[in-house]
Amino acid sequence: MTIEEAQKTVDQWIRTHGVRYFSELTNLAVLTEEVGELARIMARTYGDQSFKAGEKEDLGDEMADVLWVLLCLANQTGVDLTEALKKT
Repeated sequence: MTIEEAQKTVDQWIRTHGVRYFSELTNLAVLTEEVGELARIMARTYGDQSFKAGEKEDLGDEMADVLWVLLCLANQTGVDLTEALKKT
């Protein structure tokens, strides 16, 4: 799947299964939360912390959550992430 296809897939899902996009500021807060969950797993897997009983341990799931919200924000703000990444 290309980045463009991912953006379209997320948009289609939001429009058919979701109610609507959250506001941009809400999605920024959600992105921050998801990055924090990713950081927690990284700290426990590769850093000095250890997992607590019942803690979620799926690194891929957390990375996908971050990507999902980032794709939502790109769609909402009209950013073509393929072009943005090429420029970067």
